[in-house]
Amino acid sequence: MTQISNPGFSPEEINRLKELCVSEKRNFILIEDEDLPVSNDREMVHIQFVGHFEQKEVVYDAILCTLQLHYSSLLYEAAEREAIQHFPLYVPIENRDETYQANDSLDEEVEMMVLEIIEEMEENDEIKVSEYVEVDKDFDFGIGLEAALYVPALTDEVIEEFIHDFNADNIQLDTSLYSFKSEEE
Repeated sequence: MTQISNPGFSPEEINRLKELCVSEKRNFILIEDEDLPVSNDREMVHIQFVGHFEQKEVVYDAILCTLQLHYSSLLYEAAEREAIQHFPLYVPIENRDETYQANDSLDEEVEMMVLEIIEEMEENDEIKVSEYVEVDKDFDFGIGLEAALYVPALTDEVIEEFIHDFNADNIQLDTSLYSFKSEEE
């Protein structure tokens, strides 16, 4: 999509977002997103803010998450991939459609194996993550941005500081590699 046809580059959209930010008294707006995790305690947010791209103002459409949530997602995906090798008939939830035939016993077996694999991977520190920022220039609305930050929660203050540093081209990412342990229930 060219910048001309991308509504996130239009002065009207940029001004609309600026006005919303002023009314919210912050440099971003939160986007209600049903795809975010349900028990989301500000571990992941969908926001929009105004920034610059190639010397032009633009709307950034961003998904930010904590580094621990990023770690947990990668850990679960890796464990699920390994479990699927043992249960080739298992269909991951994100791949199920209206033709999917439910198989509760298989789902339960796979889920138990996934939990065992996660426990083993955590013990062996197999997955390690570091902070990152990815920019998607070919986004439908403005510029897409994805980031994982080593913070306990994405408070308004954390988000405001991230946007300030991003817009000032002064992001200092922590390149250290981290792994986390699941909390026992």
